[in-house]
Amino acid sequence: MVFADGSRTQFGSPGSNSLDIAIRLTDSGVARSILLDPALGAAEAFMDGRLVIERGDVMGLVDLFARNAPWEAGASYNRPSPLRRLGNRIAFHGEQLNNAVRSRANVAHHYDIGNALYRLMLDPEHMQYSCGYWPREGMTLGDAQEAKLAHIAAKLALEPGQRVLDIGCGWGGMAIFLAQRAGVHVTGITLSKEQAALARERAAAAGVEDKVSIELVDYRDHADQGHKYDRIVSVGMFEHVGQQQFDTFFRCTGKLLDTDGVMLVHTIGRMGGPGSTDAFTRKYIFPGGYIPALSETVAASEKSRLIATDVETWRLHYAHTLRAWYAKCEANRDRIVQMYDERFYRMWTFYLAGATAAFESGTMCNYQLQFARHRHALPLSRDYMAQAEKDLLAKG
Repeated sequence: MVFADGSRTQFGSPGSNSLDIAIRLTDSGVARSILLDPALGAAEAFMDGRLVIERGDVMGLVDLFARNAPWEAGASYNRPSPLRRLGNRIAFHGEQLNNAVRSRANVAHHYDIGNALYRLMLDPEHMQYSCGYWPREGMTLGDAQEAKLAHIAAKLALEPGQRVLDIGCGWGGMAIFLAQRAGVHVTGITLSKEQAALARERAAAAGVEDKVSIELVDYRDHADQGHKYDRIVSVGMFEHVGQQQFDTFFRCTGKLLDTDGVMLVHTIGRMGGPGSTDAFTRKYIFPGGYIPALSETVAASEKSRLIATDVETWRLHYAHTLRAWYAKCEANRDRIVQMYDERFYRMWTFYLAGATAAFESGTMCNYQLQFARHRHALPLSRDYMAQAEKDLLAKG
């Protein structure tokens, strides 16, 4: 580490598995900013060019710090000062209201920044902006995302002709996959205008526009309109619901499901108990977002008498996915900078690096929760899932 006055300090010693990182602080205020609020202070210093990485990259820098504070050991660097922590918590609770108007604004902040960026970063096959599934070595990003789609679809126990609701449908990848491989009719809903427009284009290009409908509507309004579905799937959307809206989410989805309906919720989750969203993520990446603990998710579902019929925890799959996205962003650095600017690129790569570290050393994981309204809605054993997954992949 090189300080603004030119003095140097070296930490640690070289080893076979060590990361070789060199950074420079351009002014004396950088260290103070980081000490006051580690995640936000470091992020903004890096974004503003006040923390310069002279050897290595931001992925390596964040990884280095995370390795030295693993969640399993009860360690953490992300502890703001008491006053800053109080301010962050007050702001967090205020943002968690997430009514329909605020939800639209929050979604637009992240997803309406332009489809071009996501085309550069995501897999071209399905444009999945959620955790891929990496059950074997040597998979490509596209392979992992297709495996994820099949894994989820298998848990839905689909039958041809069923009506499926995709809450938070993104660019239509899941809806198209289900229509093509399972022969079901899918209604995808989103609050992002950019996503809705491209999802419709992609469904038409895939030849399933007669089986896929994309609507720009809030899930709460959709439930109030009296719709009913055989199946509901939601991938990467529950993180945007907001802690105070968990009961509402499950009340609405319970209302949308037929009596023998099945729902699969795939979400980023936190190991351990409930917490709060860090200031960097709230300010720059996902305003209004909250990563749920398994305990509070299941507790909320119980109030609507939804039966948690299957729960699966993915520990490292998202880390593999994020590293693949980071690599694609690095490969397209010049194009992303041209589309936005250097500061945006540094912000975006800090976000990807921080998220990777959270899955490799921090508190983050993924949960897949299968729910049913009736105890007789699904087979008695899980054997049907593996067979359905093989069948869906074989149709590709």
